[in-house]
Amino acid sequence: MGEPELLEDPAFPFRVPPVDEEGAAEWRSGLFEVPRSSVVRLLVMLATNAMNVPLQQGFAERRAGMERHAAAILSRFPEGSTFFTNTRHGGENPDFYEYVSTSWPLSQYVWDFGLLAVSDDEVGLIWSFDAS
Repeated sequence: MGEPELLEDPAFPFRVPPVDEEGAAEWRSGLFEVPRSSVVRLLVMLATNAMNVPLQQGFAERRAGMERHAAAILSRFPEGSTFFTNTRHGGENPDFYEYVSTSWPLSQYVWDFGLLAVSDDEVGLIWSFDAS
């Protein structure tokens, strides 16, 4: 509230999705469904300083705790929820502990990467931005 960017653009930092069919189809083409089994690793990756999780200093010691915290977030979304990310990252069961190098930005920043979680009752966005 009250941030200059929000006064000018209430959706900041996200770009507002188009409402026409063609634009909406293009928007959706940049989101990729992620199986529930990969979401904990995706959440852990989003909590690190870079997109190469195993190379994070102290990751081996912090891994179990980070995965517990990620599982707590995931527990908000019951079975049957769907999950999406804006990066294409390897097959049916992506391993987000591998290096991520590309994304289709949904924000006004040069680089963004995140999780869109959808249940019958809730939509969650967990995102990482790089404004450089």
